[in-house]
Amino acid sequence: MMRKFKFFLDFEKEEKWLNQMAAEGYQLVGKSMGYRFRKVMPQESNIKMDYRMFKKQADFVDYRTLFEDSGWKHIAGTKSSGAQYFKRVSNDADEDIFSDIDSKAGRYKRLSDMYISLSACYLPIFAALVMTNAIDAGAFLNPKQLYLTPGLWEKEGAAFWGSFLFETPFAFFRGVTWAVFPVLIVLFLIFSYKAQQQYKNMKKR
Repeated sequence: MMRKFKFFLDFEKEEKWLNQMAAEGYQLVGKSMGYRFRKVMPQESNIKMDYRMFKKQADFVDYRTLFEDSGWKHIAGTKSSGAQYFKRVSNDADEDIFSDIDSKAGRYKRLSDMYISLSACYLPIFAALVMTNAIDAGAFLNPKQLYLTPGLWEKEGAAFWGSFLFETPFAFFRGVTWAVFPVLIVLFLIFSYKAQQQYKNMKKR
């Protein structure tokens, strides 16, 4: 078993990469904390992606069955993973899992909505941490506030450098921890915007 770590916001580029991996003898078998591949004989594959999440397992099973009845085997994805991977296993199956541009573009709209939802979930958590002073928002503008040693900035010479070097690792991890929420919120908004642009561009085809 081999694991690879990559990130895509373009489904077509991801499909192309997965088909190239299959041509090199690595068949996708799962995706969780990276892509998991099984070593197989090199083969020409037609792997396509959809993006859907399901509340009920029964709906997910019906969804997979619909594609498998059409000659497409579900090879990776869970009911809550979003990304669903299918491999064409029947010569009678269509070349794509989508019958029109609207349905093909729709997966980008669902991806964009997912990132918006994530940012909306993290924003009130971050706001609550700031309001309760669990996070010092001023430290993002003045990193000195990450250092909690009393009178640190008034010290001089060896006394200053000893205290400064001692606390710097703690200040660094404190800053990284505090920055997690705003960084994730911004990243999710960027990813949502890019997915929305992909949706609009595909609709124009």
